[in-house]
Amino acid sequence: MPRQIEEAYVVAATRTPIGKAHRGSFRNTRPDDLLAFALRAALATVPSLDPAAIEDVVVGCALPEGVQGYNVARIGLLLAGLPDTVGGITINRFCSSGLNAVSMAADRIRCGEADVMIAAGVESMSMVPMSGHHPSFNERIYTDENYGIAYGMGLTAERVAQQWKVSREAQDAFALQSHQRALAAQAAGEFTDISPIEVVDVVPDLQTRRIERRSRTLALDEGPRADTSAEALARLRPVFAAKGSVTAGNASQTSDGAGALVLMSGAALARFNLTPMARFASFAVVGVPPEVMGIGPKAAIPKALERAGIRQDDLDWIELNEAFAAQALAVMNELGLDPARVNPLGGAIALGHPLGATGAIRSAQLIHGLQRRQGRYGMVTMCVGTGMGAAGIFERV
Repeated sequence: MPRQIEEAYVVAATRTPIGKAHRGSFRNTRPDDLLAFALRAALATVPSLDPAAIEDVVVGCALPEGVQGYNVARIGLLLAGLPDTVGGITINRFCSSGLNAVSMAADRIRCGEADVMIAAGVESMSMVPMSGHHPSFNERIYTDENYGIAYGMGLTAERVAQQWKVSREAQDAFALQSHQRALAAQAAGEFTDISPIEVVDVVPDLQTRRIERRSRTLALDEGPRADTSAEALARLRPVFAAKGSVTAGNASQTSDGAGALVLMSGAALARFNLTPMARFASFAVVGVPPEVMGIGPKAAIPKALERAGIRQDDLDWIELNEAFAAQALAVMNELGLDPARVNPLGGAIALGHPLGATGAIRSAQLIHGLQRRQGRYGMVTMCVGTGMGAAGIFERV
């Protein structure tokens, strides 16, 4: 295991509900406002913490441009009311951005450079399109082995399905299970990591010729569908390849959301009289061929386990981001992950995948889940665009 000076503990972890992109509750909500809400909600759970003690706020965002550009981390923390002495930095490793924010915040503490940090993630896929506003690839990638960088994510999932022999039927069954688990978890009140948020809709009244502002509270993720069935999923056509197997039904949903975690050293725990929820145990990132980026967690997970000094069987809870059912199943099959421990509350196919926010959101969900079910070790892992895999391990304390 790597040497470190200090342990990094999570004392607060929360998130917004996840909204459907383009047609959901957050379609008109700015991402810096979502981030500010998540930061305020996390800090509200640790009232004894002096905000002036926070060294830095690290925020993951997969497409930090437009309304979520201009260093959205710094803007979000100021909008949240944090002192202007607190720093803010926005980072981008696509889908693992939120998890990388946690690992970077933890590293500042573990190497003795900071006592209190915030890690967060935010993404509005309603306001910033999947590839950004002006995507442009270097033409050289089309002439060498890096051509896979230009593949759309769905096409990489088709490659994984073919190479690791994941059938359409298996993908659809996995997708159905994701919705079923998510719906059951919502009914059972399992999403204790969510901070309900007030949403204001601006609606024109044609009769009175006035603009009405109607507020409502969103407390659950919008993605899970009770009307999903095996038959409905089977009727969907492939989206990315004419004879493929990846459909809108067995892929993750485009989404909007934010999450935030407060981390601190043991000395800060004592200073502010706080009880930790979890210890950040390890992190790993590994590159894989871009054209099969979805297999990335297969390479990252063993490395993270080794650094944490534990075995795969020690994991009580695994949050494996369901970018696509094809890649999630390929990773599970290759590593022999226990299906009962993987995404017990459903995953991104049902709950949604707000890109750069997902790592922070899933970390909050995992930590609360370990607390409720008294598990010890949990892992958040995902594939990453351009060919990478990332994994982070937490220990409940």
